[in-house]
Amino acid sequence: MNKILANDGIDAIGKKMLQDAGFNVITDKVAQENLAQYINSNSIEVLTVRSATKVRKDIIDSCPNLKLVVRGGVGIDNIDAEYAKEKGLKVANTPAASSDSVAELVIASMFSMCRFLYDSNRKMPISGALDFNDLKKKYSGGKELKGKTIGIIGIGRIGQAVASRALGLGMKVIAHDPYVQNTNIKIELHDAGVINIPIKTISFDEVLAASDYITVHVPGGSVIAEAEIAKMKDGVCLINTSRGGVINEMALIEGLNNNKIAHAALDVFENEPTPKAELLSHSKISLTPHIGAATDEAQERIGVELANIIISVLKN
Repeated sequence: MNKILANDGIDAIGKKMLQDAGFNVITDKVAQENLAQYINSNSIEVLTVRSATKVRKDIIDSCPNLKLVVRGGVGIDNIDAEYAKEKGLKVANTPAASSDSVAELVIASMFSMCRFLYDSNRKMPISGALDFNDLKKKYSGGKELKGKTIGIIGIGRIGQAVASRALGLGMKVIAHDPYVQNTNIKIELHDAGVINIPIKTISFDEVLAASDYITVHVPGGSVIAEAEIAKMKDGVCLINTSRGGVINEMALIEGLNNNKIAHAALDVFENEPTPKAELLSHSKISLTPHIGAATDEAQERIGVELANIIISVLKN
């Protein structure tokens, strides 16, 4: 019986699919430093991970019985994927499963910023009873999203899901993607069909200059730093739910402190799981602990997609 170690967990439906297909699914959480030994001593052939577990060269070299590593999520930056392929180890991910959940977090973050919800929720429990009127004055002057321009850097699955929701809110959507010139954004209306909205991508600098909100959806790398921030509108709001470091954190803090950037929303960080103290304490940043795909619906879809990938690779 093929053994699968779901080291970062797997949804119950995906687990049952694998068990019904004859796999032994182990959901023990093995510490990174013990992972290679556990895989070898238990004859594990498939390893599934999310963002917590790293599959680097040492694991790949130490575990010759591994046949497949699957990342439950979009990026595979926690896996040395090219090296794995050179060694004959298959690597896969689940790029479609979490798009809606990440997109909804982006929209939630924009609402949080434009109405000061993240800061109000910090202050009201502490001083709401004593300083209610002062807080009311402090959090007046909010903005509506309708009519504002959102710039999307990377118009793949997640970027398109963000665009569809932003269009539904009455926002103007502009986008940059070096690999996409034209795309159609599908707006699904409950029980009323689908509307297709064509989007033509524009240059990176045009997006930076024209956007009230900028959200980044790329697999990694350095995309926004001091030079890019200088090209943005005064009072811009930035959102990063993709990868830590895509927006340079020190440049972001500087932009917030000099009021070039009005607000930021971060779900990912350069130093996870220990983000910089300056970020965690900043009064203009809405913070979440890398929960973009952490919804019940997304995890179910990821579990099903994981199961289908594993069954397809090992049973065919």
